[in-house]
Amino acid sequence: MNSKVFKLILLGIGAYALFVFMVMSFYPDKPEDMDWQDREEYNKVQITKLKLGSTKQEVWAMLGSPDITEAKMESGTPIQVMFYRTQHVRADGLTTQDECTPLLFENDQLIAWGEGAYQSYLKS
Repeated sequence: MNSKVFKLILLGIGAYALFVFMVMSFYPDKPEDMDWQDREEYNKVQITKLKLGSTKQEVWAMLGSPDITEAKMESGTPIQVMFYRTQHVRADGLTTQDECTPLLFENDQLIAWGEGAYQSYLKS
């Protein structure tokens, strides 16, 4: 009798592990579906994986759409800053620039990120 119970328990654990594996494989987290706390943590991790020269489309595929964006033309070159929420500052229900990490794009390629990148964008 004990061996039957043991086999059923092992079968149940195996079925559960298979179910978890299938869910994680076929239903990956999308940034758009996360609550703001999970999205902040996700953005922090993904931003550490960025590489200079990445295209805007590659960044969108990794991080989803930005929380805030700005753009301008500088000597005929398009420059865009996309802000992704990475730190909670105040509980007001709004995402503001001081709660985000800016990513600076020139000609749709990532050239810098962080507060220094945004300050250089403002000066140019």
